[in-house]
Amino acid sequence: MRVLSVAYLIAAFVFIYLPVGALVLFSFQSGSLPVPPFDGPSLQWYAAILSDGDLMRALLHSLLVALCSSAVAVSLGFGAAYGLARHALPGSALVRGLLIAPMTVSYLIIGLGLLIVVQRLGLGLSLVTAGVGHVVINLPLCFAIIYASMGAQQQNAERAARDLGADEARVVLLITVPMLMPAIAAAFFLSVTLSWDEFIISFLLTRFDVTLPVEIWSMLRSGLSPELNAIGSLVFLVSVAIVVLLETTLLKGRK
Repeated sequence: MRVLSVAYLIAAFVFIYLPVGALVLFSFQSGSLPVPPFDGPSLQWYAAILSDGDLMRALLHSLLVALCSSAVAVSLGFGAAYGLARHALPGSALVRGLLIAPMTVSYLIIGLGLLIVVQRLGLGLSLVTAGVGHVVINLPLCFAIIYASMGAQQQNAERAARDLGADEARVVLLITVPMLMPAIAAAFFLSVTLSWDEFIISFLLTRFDVTLPVEIWSMLRSGLSPELNAIGSLVFLVSVAIVVLLETTLLKGRK
C-alpha cells in the first residue's frame, strides 16, 4: 500500500510539472525549434527576449497593471470587509453574496461586459481599462480573504483602543490594519499573481499598449520557438516568486 501511495504521488507530480519542465528545458535550446533532441544549453533566447523592446514594454505593462490593480482591489476589499464585519448593515448577507458573486462568473463574460460598458462610455481601450477589469475580478477574492481574517481578537483590540480615546481613523490605521497585515499581504500577492497571468480581460480591454500574456499570444500566432519558451520560463519564475512570498507571509501570520 505504501509503494502504491508513493507511486501515485510521483505520478501526480510528473503530470503537474512535466509540461513546465519541458518548457524550461527547451528554453535553453540552441537550435531554432523547441523540440527534441535537446541541443544546448544556450542562453541566446534569454538574451534575445531581454533585448526585445516590445517584450520588455509588455513586461513593464504587466507589472504596472498587476501592482496598481492589486493595490486598488485590496484597498476596496479591506474597506468592504471592515464595513460588513464591524457594522450591522441591512441586507449585509446579500451584499456579501454580491461581492463574492463575480468569482463564479467566467472571465470572458466579465470582459465582454466591461468592453460594452467602456464602449458605451466612449472610453478608449488602454492599460487603465485593463486595470479596471483586473480590479473587478480580484476584488471578490481580496474581500473574501480579509473578511475571513476579521475575528474577535481584532475586535477586542479595537474596542480597547476606542476606550482609551482613539478615534475611528486611528483605530483602523494603528490597530486593525497591522493586525490584519498578513491577510492583506496575502490578498495583495495573490491578486498580483492572478493579474500577472490574466489574458482574456487584458486582450479585450487593451489595444496598443498590451500586457505580456497578450504579447505572447501574438507571438504564438507565428508558431512555437525557444524564445517563447524563454518568456514562459520567466513568467513562471515570477509567478513562483510571488507564491513563495505569499506562503511566507501566511506562515508568519500563523506564527
